[in-house]
Amino acid sequence: MSGRPGHGGMNAKKDKPKNMSKTLKRLLSYMMDKIHLVMIVIVLAIAATIFQIVTPKILGKATTTIFEGFMKAKEMIQNGEVVGKIPIDFDRIGKLLLIVLALYAAAALFSFIQQFIMTRVTQRIVYQLRLEFNQKMNRLPVSYFDTHSNGDIMSRAINDMDNIATTLQQGVTQFLTSVVMLVGILIMMFSISWKLSIVALLTIPLSLIVIMFVAPKSQKFFSKQQKSLGLLNDKVEETYGAHIVTKSFNHEEADIANFEQENEVLYQASWKAQFISTIIMPLMDFIKNIGYIMVAVIGGIQVAHGQMAIGDVQAFMQYTTQFSQPISQLASIINTIQATIASAERIFEVLDEAEMQDEKVDVLAPQSDAKIIFKDVAFGYSEESLLMKKVNFEVQDGQKVAIVGPTGAGKTTMINLLERFYDINSGFIFYNKQETRNLKRDELREHFSMVLQDTWLFTGSIYDNIHYGRLDATEEEVYAAAKAAHVDDFVRRLPEGYQTELNEEASNISQGQRQLITIARAFLVNPDVLILDEATSSVDTRTEILIQKAMENLLENRTSFVVAHRLSTIRDADKIMVMNEGDIVEIGNHDELMSQNDFYADLYNSQFSDALEA
Repeated sequence: MSGRPGHGGMNAKKDKPKNMSKTLKRLLSYMMDKIHLVMIVIVLAIAATIFQIVTPKILGKATTTIFEGFMKAKEMIQNGEVVGKIPIDFDRIGKLLLIVLALYAAAALFSFIQQFIMTRVTQRIVYQLRLEFNQKMNRLPVSYFDTHSNGDIMSRAINDMDNIATTLQQGVTQFLTSVVMLVGILIMMFSISWKLSIVALLTIPLSLIVIMFVAPKSQKFFSKQQKSLGLLNDKVEETYGAHIVTKSFNHEEADIANFEQENEVLYQASWKAQFISTIIMPLMDFIKNIGYIMVAVIGGIQVAHGQMAIGDVQAFMQYTTQFSQPISQLASIINTIQATIASAERIFEVLDEAEMQDEKVDVLAPQSDAKIIFKDVAFGYSEESLLMKKVNFEVQDGQKVAIVGPTGAGKTTMINLLERFYDINSGFIFYNKQETRNLKRDELREHFSMVLQDTWLFTGSIYDNIHYGRLDATEEEVYAAAKAAHVDDFVRRLPEGYQTELNEEASNISQGQRQLITIARAFLVNPDVLILDEATSSVDTRTEILIQKAMENLLENRTSFVVAHRLSTIRDADKIMVMNEGDIVEIGNHDELMSQNDFYADLYNSQFSDALEA
């Protein structure tokens, strides 16, 4: 969208949490009002896991029953008896299989219910976090956005929120079930044979070596891969977004070389990350199979000597196969939880940011009837470095005031102070005899409207973009504002008219048409005070004339501040404030300032001579 901030930094590397326990406690506090649902989830998760754990032992009993039937038949044959039917207790097997099916069904049902509940709880928690985050962003001072990139803010609002949602929904129950499964399998294994359990446990150190040394290397390369991918995406977006400039300056070969360099870094990180991550499972399977073979051999010997039932060996081997699964899951979940706590920390950092305070000031109303008064105003982005030290001026109702000066003179700062995007360090600003700090910010801003050089439009129809100025406006008022801003003429010629959808950059209409739409939006607001940032330098002459006419209509009988770049456009201003290095150095109308032959005259003459030379 035109004027919309970029989304760079979306793939930024997540730092480890600085205070894990404190952040985790704060994150879990969002669950407290739903603790009864969380307890239900915990009970269901434990029950479902237990049901899954006991089924191998029950199946082992069925195997033992079949084995005993065959052994009995063999004994009967050895005793000379005729065996017409193998004496297997199918009734017992049937009952055991029904129990297993019932346990599996109950485990599936409990898993479904707990996932359903946890999904609702998780989404509600993330909904609350997103709501608090969005409300906080509206209360943060403009200085926060000056010091934090748009990409970082977007990453917190989207990536970090999604990370929290995924972990809360899946990680919490997975962590719980993995712990229960690990403990439960150990109990079942020792209940069958303590000797085989010790044999099986011998493989744990090998598994821990893989988890502790191999897995972190994979994670490191994946982090580097994500970082490299973000840089490569930025390079691609930058190159293709400015392809005309790239071609114009014959920069294709240099861009290709830069791309290949970034691509090589991504390639190296990617293949290492994928290679190491893919060898983890084979290593774990290899270790698991070592334990499996040892259990099979020793268990087989015990069965042969009548020291153990074959069904118990079968069940134990199944437990051996399952044993490494919760260990791997716990290692993975711990890494995930650590990343999620880091994400939560980033969210809480925003929620804990200092907000702009509404501290009322005790001051007598001014004697002057001026619309706006600056009295001894001092301001700086830090206390140590003031941009303005003692600014004084008055603006009468209906006056057109131009603010001029070189780049960095403080013109934009003046506008920011008018609308209380920043609060002053000392002095007073009055609007209609009221100190602006004694008004709520939204109440003050209801009286202002801005038309900026950057055409801030959003994805949506032309009608919606105009209507954005005042949401309670009727269709007739929207159309009237469009006509006053000379928008109606070109919109009526579009196939979809006012319902024409603007694309992401609003590039399906011209720069001048975008500017006219922003003027129409300001018309709809019908403000007491208009702030205008000239924006006719990048349009054709015919469109510039339309924009100038629209601006003249908008400025008529209205108090206005015009940030002027081309001084020739503000000769008719009632008052011109000349700024330099944060202070007003001259004030007066055009003729008065030209007759002084000082700073303004030098600015004006330099622009006029540049225009003649051009």
